[in-house]
Amino acid sequence: MAKGYSLRKFAALVGVSPTYLSQVEQLNVDPPTADRVKRMAEILGENVDEWTALAGRLTEDLPRIIQERPTELPDMLRAMRGLTPDQLRRLREDAERMKKEGH
Repeated sequence: MAKGYSLRKFAALVGVSPTYLSQVEQLNVDPPTADRVKRMAEILGENVDEWTALAGRLTEDLPRIIQERPTELPDMLRAMRGLTPDQLRRLREDAERMKKEGH
């Protein structure tokens, strides 16, 4: 509602029923699929990755990315656990720089 959408209008934009959306809001049903969460976040101008994680889901590209490096990526994620947001940003920037240098 803060973004100017009624429940009915927002439900129509997402492609779900207002009843279903109300049930999601009240935590009476399982969280929506990753695709629906993505659509909701995009409509509201929110971060898709953050909303998908809050729904307990993964965006469709992440399992494939992890499967490409089934040992290295889980190890890296575990090593990164506990880093501050600033440290994670710097790590991402380093990774992007390494990718550019490698091509």
